[in-house]
Amino acid sequence: MSKTPAYAAPSPGAPLAPFTVERRDPGPHDVLIDILYCGVCHSDIHQARDEWGGGIFPMVPGHEIIGRVRQVGKAVTRLAPGDVAGVGCMVDSCRECDPCRHDSEQFCEKGAAFTYNGTEMDRRTRTYGGYSTRVVVDERFVLKVPASLDPAGAAPLLCAGITTYSPLRQWNCKPGDRVAVVGLGGLGHMAVKLAASMGAEVTMLSTSASKEADARRLGAHGFASTKDASTFSRLAGRFDLIVDTISAPHDYNAYLGLLRPKGAMVLLGVPPEPTPVAAFSLISGNKRLAGSLIGGIAETQEMLDYCAAHGIVSDVEIIPIQKINEAYDRMMRGDVRYRFVIDVSSLARA
Repeated sequence: MSKTPAYAAPSPGAPLAPFTVERRDPGPHDVLIDILYCGVCHSDIHQARDEWGGGIFPMVPGHEIIGRVRQVGKAVTRLAPGDVAGVGCMVDSCRECDPCRHDSEQFCEKGAAFTYNGTEMDRRTRTYGGYSTRVVVDERFVLKVPASLDPAGAAPLLCAGITTYSPLRQWNCKPGDRVAVVGLGGLGHMAVKLAASMGAEVTMLSTSASKEADARRLGAHGFASTKDASTFSRLAGRFDLIVDTISAPHDYNAYLGLLRPKGAMVLLGVPPEPTPVAAFSLISGNKRLAGSLIGGIAETQEMLDYCAAHGIVSDVEIIPIQKINEAYDRMMRGDVRYRFVIDVSSLARA
């Protein structure tokens, strides 16, 4: 076991502060990674403040990890010391159930081992995330990061990237499709970049008219304000796919009216309360309302390789770990374009 500097939330809602975790010594199949960067996901705030319940404290958040391999176990074949590697939302699963055998480890029937605020598959050993200087993970849950990707910009791809890539792949986004992205934040800006790169005609739907220039810079072909009631009549029946990234309460029925027959609206955001859906919003036009989580390890690797081929990374603001509490407050105000990324070397100065 090795003592590892980290930052942790000591209790629900408490400011994050310096902490020390113990990382296991690498076993035959393990990879020891010196963490370079860790993205700050909105779910880090939810969990550090125990807004979803079930939090395990002290909690070290962080599941958008990019680092350099320091050491590998003797049975490791895919990675070598010096490689740039990534760790996303999971660090293990049962590997035996039907979802695991079909590359959907995120739906492991026994419950995947998530990167933080959980346990390893032994259900005893705590997992601690990427707000730390190193991590030890089984090779099968480590991603290879293509050399052409900027490491800091690539960090959010491990969550925001795969969260938006997966539904675009599931719903076969292709040239000529009309895709709307609802909300221009950490998820939304990635959805715009990815959908545009797939050849879709992308329209950004946002409450903030001030974001139009950014949306177009990111690749959107159109922009409409959802504060303007005429938007919903003017764009009625237009879109093949709507990617909804909003976690604030909003009327799903209004957005379903923007779909063409047999179109789909995919939910990525999690509003705090259930949202009523009228049956005729779906029945009229054979429309589909779906949800999407992250992706399995194979799809996440596919996403990284795709982003490398198309020159896609997140728009990031790099911060030292000492500013993490300020970053949380700024995220809650929407004051980030579009993802904070921690320079983990700053932990040496914590």
